[in-house]
Amino acid sequence: MELESCRICPRGCGVSRGEAGDGFCRSGGVMRIARAALHRWEEPPISGEKGSGAVFFTGCPLRCVYCQNAEISTAENRGMAVSPEELSALFFELIAQGAHNINLVTPTHFAPLVREALLVKRLPVPVVYNTSGYETVETLRSLEGLVDIYLPDDKYAEPELAAALSAAPDYPQTA
Repeated sequence: MELESCRICPRGCGVSRGEAGDGFCRSGGVMRIARAALHRWEEPPISGEKGSGAVFFTGCPLRCVYCQNAEISTAENRGMAVSPEELSALFFELIAQGAHNINLVTPTHFAPLVREALLVKRLPVPVVYNTSGYETVETLRSLEGLVDIYLPDDKYAEPELAAALSAAPDYPQTA
């Protein structure tokens, strides 16, 4: 993915996403995942009895000071590089292990490549878009018909708090 001027997330930082992770999300043009595995016990209606097929993406468009996944969300080029075809194959591996759904955790900054992966072959289970809620309408529209469940956080109602804790004063109006 070579983006001349990245506008995937609401920051619209405009960096060219080549190999380096120069944008706010610290993600280059290569999609990276930190983990793909069955994930139990979180969001019980989503994970069910066997687990959700959770795919944790490296990087994030926010900088939450309390992030439970900070090691992967703030890292540059951490995790395994995957193509859309490889990500699609991972989805089917998780389904073969019994995943009730495919749970995309913090995928926003890779949305165009995630979309490609979802188009490789239709999944027989629901797709969960599990995000911070910090999205653009255009990014969400690009996933129409491919995502079944949107699971956004609603972190802040006050811009000052959003600025102090996630470096995103526009979070309340954007989310």
